[in-house]
Amino acid sequence: MTVRNDKTAGNTRTGEAAASADATVEGGRAAGSRAPAFVRRSRALHRAWQVLVFLAGLAVVGAGLVLLPLPGPGWVVIFLGMGIWATEFAWARLALRRIRRKVAEAAQRALDPRVRRRNLTVTAIGLAALAGVGGWYLARYGLAVPWPQEES
Repeated sequence: MTVRNDKTAGNTRTGEAAASADATVEGGRAAGSRAPAFVRRSRALHRAWQVLVFLAGLAVVGAGLVLLPLPGPGWVVIFLGMGIWATEFAWARLALRRIRRKVAEAAQRALDPRVRRRNLTVTAIGLAALAGVGGWYLARYGLAVPWPQEES
């Protein structure tokens, strides 16, 4: 399906009108805002909505940053927080769009047979080296640790 969103035609997938010069869409909806209609009607309420969305996204991104060194889906949680921000903020939508494009490009590069062959070769060499070091350690020390242990 082709999605077209330009100044003259609007978004053909959702049927929305194109954005006008004052950054609002016909019907009074702020460009890009996913806030309910009653929130969009009041400027102060809409600003409070945006602050809440920002804080919610910040909490989720912060949790993702905490999960990066810990066992857990850190990057997934960070991108989820960016998705929350993208519901209200154009800069987050642009960042997510760029990230999606880069991930798609990386996936295409990873599917290249030459790159796959190189990665498999490097992995095999690394595993062989690890097996060699492990074999040397077992031949030299056996299953005992090479440092003195305290007797209890």
